[in-house]
Amino acid sequence: MRKVWRIVLTFSAFAVCLSLLVFILIHLVPKPPVAKMEHARELLSEAGKNKADTYSRKQYTEAKNFYDSAMLNWQKENKRFIYFRHYNKVINFADQSAKKASQAIDNSISTSANLKVNLKQKLESLNNLVVHIDQLFTTYPLNSEIRNRISRGKIMLKEAEIVYNKGQYFQANRKLTDSEYLLTESFEYASANLKNYFKSFPTWKMWVDRTLYDSRKNNDYSIIVDKFSRKCFVYLCGTKKYEFEAELGKNWVGDKRTRGDLATPEGMYKITKKIDTGRTKYYKALLLDYPNEEDKIKFRSEIEQGSLPASAKIGGLIEIHGNGGKGVDWTEGCIALTDNEMDVVFRLVKVGTPVTIIGSMVELKDVVDK
Repeated sequence: MRKVWRIVLTFSAFAVCLSLLVFILIHLVPKPPVAKMEHARELLSEAGKNKADTYSRKQYTEAKNFYDSAMLNWQKENKRFIYFRHYNKVINFADQSAKKASQAIDNSISTSANLKVNLKQKLESLNNLVVHIDQLFTTYPLNSEIRNRISRGKIMLKEAEIVYNKGQYFQANRKLTDSEYLLTESFEYASANLKNYFKSFPTWKMWVDRTLYDSRKNNDYSIIVDKFSRKCFVYLCGTKKYEFEAELGKNWVGDKRTRGDLATPEGMYKITKKIDTGRTKYYKALLLDYPNEEDKIKFRSEIEQGSLPASAKIGGLIEIHGNGGKGVDWTEGCIALTDNEMDVVFRLVKVGTPVTIIGSMVELKDVVDK
């Protein structure tokens, strides 16, 4: 009996020792940093969702590289005997990856928010610039290159708005930069051209004042054509009675210089002939005394100075006529009204009625501030 108990006790002791040994061996096995790797992977995924690859590229790339290094070292350690594995490098790389991914998330959110605000402000600014350009230069005769640049700038602006609304802020920023360059440069060129044109304003004002003074003095009608505003004003005794939309020559900016330049002249003229229906292809017409003596003197001076070639010819046959209402400048230098408006003017005026054609009745600052 004692022998049996001795065997049982021996076996029990052996079992306990074996269990203890197994327990010790199990707990001596290095544990892989699964939780840390999972944490780093989750942060990388969140960084990707916040577009860190776009808005925080450096930190995001570093986070990915640290994570890849952690995976390589983990795989390397797993090839070693289980008790010889060391995961210190894996843990270090996983921690570095998580840290950089977290920085990438914060930086991406901040950069994206700031860029969104800045882009919104730039969009508003450029849209206001487009409105200003349209107000000043829609009907202003700019050369085709500037017109094309303005059109391309507007297209780029619309494309920028589309990608901005999709949250693609970097793409929007690139398109806005291109749009800003095209629109700003074109606006500056057009503004300089307009400023140069308005240098004649003191002369225009003098002509207007004299025309209105004569209208009051003679108790009679007079006509003033404001080219920039596209208006034909009819005055009686110096008081405005009618206001009509006017269509001009295609190249109306500046004075008329030669035959065929499609420019509407500027100066103080008089009606020399009333041409009724059936005698003109433009419904009715009022022939002006262009070129007058001042126009002829100026033309000859330009020939002599060489600013015009010796072969140049002075223009003529400038009229206020009907067939207008097209909404564009289409004449060869004349002023076009609708047929109904032409009936009104034709009835009121006579041969000798003054017609003053100017660039603008208001100063440039008032035009720009509208």
